[in-house]
Amino acid sequence: MSDRTNDGSQLDRLPATADERVVEGRATRQEVLDFWDERYAVAPEIFENYSFWEKGGGKLWAFRGAVASPLEAEALGMTFLRTRQEHWKPTTNAVQRFGRHAEKNVVELADAEARRFVAGEDQPIDWDGDWGYLIAAHDLAGEREPLGVGLFIDGELRSQVPKGRRRELIDGE
Repeated sequence: MSDRTNDGSQLDRLPATADERVVEGRATRQEVLDFWDERYAVAPEIFENYSFWEKGGGKLWAFRGAVASPLEAEALGMTFLRTRQEHWKPTTNAVQRFGRHAEKNVVELADAEARRFVAGEDQPIDWDGDWGYLIAAHDLAGEREPLGVGLFIDGELRSQVPKGRRRELIDGE
């Protein structure tokens, strides 16, 4: 590994493996795939056509396709995952796009719970799975749809829906 540092003014494609890592602390493509597989049981094949990029300290982007690296741009594709912290956190965008493939750590919310969740409210829930970041989902038209990321700690689901995307829904919506 070289002593190259992270440059917050550009996007750098993640290295495939730790052997290819040149920036200390940067996640690898394999680590990202392992995270989604181990935490949410999303098969690595789901991401086969996506490249992963880092800009800044641990803010990862997913892009369907490939471009030259490094890339001087403000954004590329969608924000995808926060790394470089103790517990990696998927973004709302990532969960809404890829969460339907998850088979693990998905909490299905009833109507009233889903309304509170998308409004950004914390709530007690009955969950016997893992603590940490979960995919909150709700049945819409007979299909399980991911709503966003929730942090489950001490019997409470804390909505991580960004303030600008929160919605107040009324019965029937």
